[in-house]
Order: sequence, then C-alpha cells, then structure tokens
Amino acid sequence: MSGTDYKFEGWLGFDKSSAQGNMVWGEFEPKPWEETDIDIKIECCGVCGSDIHTLRSGWGPTNYPCCVGHEVVGTVVRAGSQVEGDIKVGDRVGVGAQSDSCRNRTAKECKICADGKYNYCRVHYVGTYNGVYLNGGKSYGGYATYQRVPSFFAVKIPDEIPSSHAAPMLCGGVTTYVPLKFHGVGPGKRVGIIGLGGLGHFGVMWAKALGAEQVVVISRSSSKKADAMAMGATGFIATGEDPDWLAKNRSSLDVVLCTASSADMPFNEYLLLLDLDGTFIQVGAPDDDLPPIQQMALIFNRIKLTGSLIGSPQDIREMFQLVVEKNVQPWVKEIPMKDANQAILDLEAGKPRYRFVLKN
Repeated sequence: MSGTDYKFEGWLGFDKSSAQGNMVWGEFEPKPWEETDIDIKIECCGVCGSDIHTLRSGWGPTNYPCCVGHEVVGTVVRAGSQVEGDIKVGDRVGVGAQSDSCRNRTAKECKICADGKYNYCRVHYVGTYNGVYLNGGKSYGGYATYQRVPSFFAVKIPDEIPSSHAAPMLCGGVTTYVPLKFHGVGPGKRVGIIGLGGLGHFGVMWAKALGAEQVVVISRSSSKKADAMAMGATGFIATGEDPDWLAKNRSSLDVVLCTASSADMPFNEYLLLLDLDGTFIQVGAPDDDLPPIQQMALIFNRIKLTGSLIGSPQDIREMFQLVVEKNVQPWVKEIPMKDANQAILDLEAGKPRYRFVLKN
C-alpha cells in the first residue's frame, strides 16, 4: 500500500463507540509521500484526553476511520531528499498534536505562520490525526507501528530524556509549558494549578522548574495532595473539603492555569483567587461549554482571561531544554500497545498517575 517494506498498522476507530474500548487493529494508508516527509517506526505514544474526545466525536464529527495518538516518539526509518530540521534516518524524534500548517505555502498573507506561531494557523492547520494534509492525504496518529509526517513538525529528542518521558510532553507537556512561560511565570510569581491530572501534573513541574515562588494545586479533594507536594507544589487547596477555601485564599495568586474541563466547576470562585492584574489561563477543553462567567471578578481585579493551544516545534525544543537543565521527571506508566483499548477506558475512569504511554 505505502510503497515500503513495512506496513502502517494501528488501532482504528470506526465510529463513536470506539471510545468505549472498541478500536480495531488494522492497516491504513499514510499520506502520499513527499520528499519533505519522514517515516517513523513508533517506539511509544502517549495517551491523551484529546484521543477520547476525537474517538467519540466530542469536538465535532470525526473523519472515521481514525487512528489517534499525538504524542509520538520513534526512530526515522525513511527520510526524503528535502527534509527539514537536520533530521536523518536513525534519529529519535517526536511529533506532537500538530503535524502541518500552511506555513505560507498556500497563503502568503498568513502572518501567524510567518511569525512561527504555526500552532495557531488559520489557513490550513493539520492535526496529527483526523486531519487532511495539503496534498489531500489523511493524518493518522501514533497508536500504530509507523507514522508518516512532514519533517518540519518532527523534533529531535535530547539523549538525556527517555522516550516514555518525552512522549507525553509532546502534547500534555507543551500545552502547559507554553502558557506559563508566555505569561511570565518565574521568580516571585505565585502560581495556581487547577486539576492534578495529566496536564496539571506537568503544570506543577513547569512552574517549579521556571522558578515560581509559590505553586498551589487546587483540587476537589486532598487525595492527591501528597503527590502534588512530591512534584514540587508548595500549597494545596481542596475545594470540596474546606467550605472556607475561597475566603482563605482570595487574591493570593498571580497566574492560574486551569486544566479542568468540567462544565460544573466553580469557575467564578477560581477567578477570585487571582490578585490585581492576575491572569487566568484555560487549557482544559470540555466537550460542552464552560460555566457562565460573572463579570465582577474580571472588572474589580482587572483580570486577564485567556487560553492557549499546544505549542510550535520551537516551543517543544525549548521545553526539552528546560527538561534537561532542571531534570524534570514526569510521572508515567508504560502500557503495551496491544492494550490500547483498556488504556483509554482507564484514562476515562481517571486512573492515570499521571500519564499513560503505549509502547511497541
């Protein structure tokens, strides 16, 4: 099918029920080869909440069949004659949630890509799965044996970082690293992380690595408090256990990163945790809407309410540098690729502590 001596095979979802552990192993046709492409023999792939949202068409209709997985790490086994980024056969590379954009090739007026902010391209954004490349090929993700992607969106992984650590950083990691860095987290800053899941656990470690003065985890219960402190948190707020949590912590933070994606979370109370000119960053993305926002918290504290979307290849490289410099160690559990269906069920049940990584 693909013109190679290896097969592109993976876990395919054929309808919404695939999110209930009903993916089927099968062969798929990768994008038509271009000389800027690489083929990757997949070593491991992180399991991300986005995978389940897509399998069940939670963020809109999915183009089935779909092979999810956008935290891909593996070895380059084929490289075109025009590859970018000094990538060659034998290199260990990672591919995150995006595998192409217009990059000004189709629209010379795409200022976003011209500025290197490819993850915000509005002309032709290509997700690493469930997307369509400029040549018409479909994008398939990393719950698979091999993957074909444009080389520009593959990032070489430093030798110091184990593959199973690098994988979940390619989406979950960079999704939380970029907004904290962009909004000035560093020495003297007081940072709150809402939700200690796959994203939140990265948020805690990035805030610590960037030098924040305080790193406070906000969760419904104190069941993960010991984990949070082990990751580098300096404080913990259990909103479901302390009726006075807001009164005790009002206006105490400079930046709040919200990784929660619940439609019934106490959103307006969260806003009141911010001090004057504080910044609230939403990265959790529910299938439905966030709770209604009451304007007074924004008005009286001049709060900035914002969001953030993954990261560019350069953002991922910078993140990896911080990982090496500060010896950031994500909490991961390796799972055989053959058990991918059980992995997504366990993810939906909230079992990861704190990221699952599928291994071939």
